[in-house]
Amino acid sequence: MIVPTGEPSDETLAAQAAAGDDSAFEAIVERHQARVFRLACRLTRDTDAPDVLQETFLQVYRHLPSFRGESQFGTWLYRIASNAALMHPRACARRPAESLDVFLPRFDAQGMHAATPAELQVAARADELLDRQFLAAKAREVVARLPDLYRDAFVLRDLEEMSTADVARALGLEPATVRQRVHRARLMLRGYLSDLVGVKP
Repeated sequence: MIVPTGEPSDETLAAQAAAGDDSAFEAIVERHQARVFRLACRLTRDTDAPDVLQETFLQVYRHLPSFRGESQFGTWLYRIASNAALMHPRACARRPAESLDVFLPRFDAQGMHAATPAELQVAARADELLDRQFLAAKAREVVARLPDLYRDAFVLRDLEEMSTADVARALGLEPATVRQRVHRARLMLRGYLSDLVGVKP
């Protein structure tokens, strides 16, 4: 996040907090809690988000001495928040596991897209054919149904607008793996929304 001019950087606050300055840690929490809560809502159920938020900052407090500034503080914080969401006791039970592979594009034996040009045109305009609030609700629904490995990368890259490199560091992955997972999540999301208007991907 952008720190207002004149205010200490996250890295400065982290060093001060690690040295025992409680006010510096409080400043970190105040600066980042809204974004971490939003991330927790996207990675878990809304009702679990407060627990994930609390666990995230508890882990941040415990591990501040280990933060060496090798990456941006926000990236380090997001990695802790993502892990807290995944390790939450109810994470595995938050929703039944579902495959969204059915919404991926289909190709015929010659490698051509199975949908007709007209269907592809409608699919590309799916967001124009649906009420935007309905579309937004359905988009949140399908993001929640994505398998963890795709959802985490997609949420951080496309919804939180982190760079591919930062997502890779946050999730402990190679950038190429992040790009692959985000691409597959996008295909699933687009296929699902296209299906809502009667177009099979």
